[in-house]
Amino acid sequence: MQDHSASVAATGSGTELLGGALTHVVQETGASVAMLYLLPRDETTLHLTVLSGVPGQLAGPWTRVPLSAPMPVADAVRLRCLIWLGSQEELARRYPRPALVLPYRFALGAAPIRTGAIDRGGLVLLWPGSHSPELTPEERDAMVSGCRGIGMLLQQAESSGYPVLPGSRPRVLLTADPPMPEPSEAAAAAEFVQRLPGGSCALALDGTVTYLTDAAAALLGARADDVRGTLPWVSLPWLADPVVEDHYRAAVISRQQTSFTVLRPPGQWLSFHLFPSATGISVRIQPTTEPGPTGVPTPTLPTTTGVPSRATALYHLMHLAATLTEAVGTQDVIALAGDQLMSAFHIQTLVFMTSGEGRLRVEGRRGTHPALMDRLDGAPLTSPTPAAHVLMTGMPDFYPTFDDLARAYPSAGLRRAVAACAFLPLIVSGRPVGSLVFAYDRPHSFDPEERALLSSIAGLLAQALDRARLYDSKDRLAHSLQAHLLPHSLPRIPGLDVAARYLPATRGMGVGGDFYDLIQLDDTTAAAAIGDVQGHNENAAALMGQVRTAVHASAGARPDEVLARTNRLLTDLDPGLFTSCLYIHLDLARHTACLATAGHPAPLMRQPDGQTDVLKLPPGLLLGIDPASRYPTVEVALPPGAALALYTDGLVEAPGVDFDDAAAELAAHFALALDQDMESVASTLVRYAKRATPGTDDIALLLINALLTDG
Repeated sequence: MQDHSASVAATGSGTELLGGALTHVVQETGASVAMLYLLPRDETTLHLTVLSGVPGQLAGPWTRVPLSAPMPVADAVRLRCLIWLGSQEELARRYPRPALVLPYRFALGAAPIRTGAIDRGGLVLLWPGSHSPELTPEERDAMVSGCRGIGMLLQQAESSGYPVLPGSRPRVLLTADPPMPEPSEAAAAAEFVQRLPGGSCALALDGTVTYLTDAAAALLGARADDVRGTLPWVSLPWLADPVVEDHYRAAVISRQQTSFTVLRPPGQWLSFHLFPSATGISVRIQPTTEPGPTGVPTPTLPTTTGVPSRATALYHLMHLAATLTEAVGTQDVIALAGDQLMSAFHIQTLVFMTSGEGRLRVEGRRGTHPALMDRLDGAPLTSPTPAAHVLMTGMPDFYPTFDDLARAYPSAGLRRAVAACAFLPLIVSGRPVGSLVFAYDRPHSFDPEERALLSSIAGLLAQALDRARLYDSKDRLAHSLQAHLLPHSLPRIPGLDVAARYLPATRGMGVGGDFYDLIQLDDTTAAAAIGDVQGHNENAAALMGQVRTAVHASAGARPDEVLARTNRLLTDLDPGLFTSCLYIHLDLARHTACLATAGHPAPLMRQPDGQTDVLKLPPGLLLGIDPASRYPTVEVALPPGAALALYTDGLVEAPGVDFDDAAAELAAHFALALDQDMESVASTLVRYAKRATPGTDDIALLLINALLTDG
């Protein structure tokens, strides 16, 4: 019983075209699991689109992967290189989050899918735990060529007007059925299995029982018809132990034999030996004499349909906890929680509500009915509504049907958009700070175990949300400081089309030392500057303000003199931080630009015909090191139609990527935007930077275009 429903439910456009290509890559590389991700245009999140080798539920936590996430496939796409992890130890060292959730033996390779300068997605392959720690040259070549072929397939589909788009769920490739034996062979095989000591059964890759012998049924203490077609840890209460399902998951992912021992009440110990393959798992069951505790109570079967098993719940909870450690702002928490929880726990709508000035406030929402709680947005905390009641009392409320909710709050004016819902308090340090709403499209009974599970989820999210709100407060303060240190707007200079952007680093205080400036000197001359103070804190920001003031005060002098004066000021201040700076004197009458640099990346120059290059500038020492430093100047032509791009290194720098190659890639994007105004070009380059760089450094960008004159 392969994951057929997930395969049929994949609604993406053209995903069926990728199935054959992915199967070919698996055959050529010998991989056991394959995950194909697509990166839609203008998005920064990878979508799992096609899956092979494991059931869809095991890939649930990895269906959406932001490019900024510390995950192998995100790094492979962002850094445009193949990532290889030959052991569990290496995975844990480099990527602790997935290693925590998948503590099994396997080897992993991740590679980008690209065509030209366009990032289209990524490919993840898993090999069994028995694989060598090293990737063979043949496997590497097969993986790289497979990504190239998939990229060409995606490009051709896009060129034909039918781009391949990811579905709401990944398409799960079905494993080919083994050849059917002759009736006599089948009878002989069944007789052979029956003669084996102990019991034998077979599981599909999704864990359902497809076959079991009479001896196996006797050992399990159940009728064969009651077990066949079920998940054993669901149909057999004494197997409802997270350890059991974890061994199954280990066998599927690592493709290696695994064994465990379980007590079947009241006193029979059984050993299970799992032998996985690409089509399923063979299980040998044998009685054993291993002693164990007596008087173990038999657990009861869960009564709520659609609720994850204990092991699956723990699996998703662990992944959620690990994921939330990477969240920064409030919206980050909401997005990550939605991605993780909604598919894993079959929740259709998720709403975060907090309090402010004595009123409810919708902080974020995801799912089928995102406007579910809009009617309550701004309602007083004293209002007779479930969200306010939960927030004020700190006690959760569960409503298996909408009628139950309507009876409890007849005057709340709630929408009959959902069939069941749960309201959970978000509690931090014993104090409710908000409400979490889970809504379902069908009636949903909440048994005690599920209520405890949902309350645990709310607790995790409350802690993460509290940290995120603190971060947001600091971030707003940092942005306010940054806004006062940078120009509020660029001056309107006749003959120039200009634009600027500043993006703070995604980690740290959100304020740094990057700056830019554009100064009108008179009717035909102007000055431009850009720089980067070492560090990402309030000290760097304060020094940046001093540097910008010094440059502004000296503007109009020759570029070498402006940098020399600023350098002497910094060495006198001795702040312990160094600064790079590029200064340009623009003569609009003579159509020239005179430049000098103090250790800053050279700007891009785009000619009127679109030819774009990195300018060659003589080097100059960083500001603040040697008071006697000199800064050579270079004069270049700036004809009408030419444009300059001044930037800090955060726009191009990425681990493992050569700076010159990254600058050349940026130049190519600058060249392609020949017919756009500078505001549009700035937005284009920022989108490129968000996908090409890790976002751990500030970004400053200043674009200057010499406008074409009439006649």
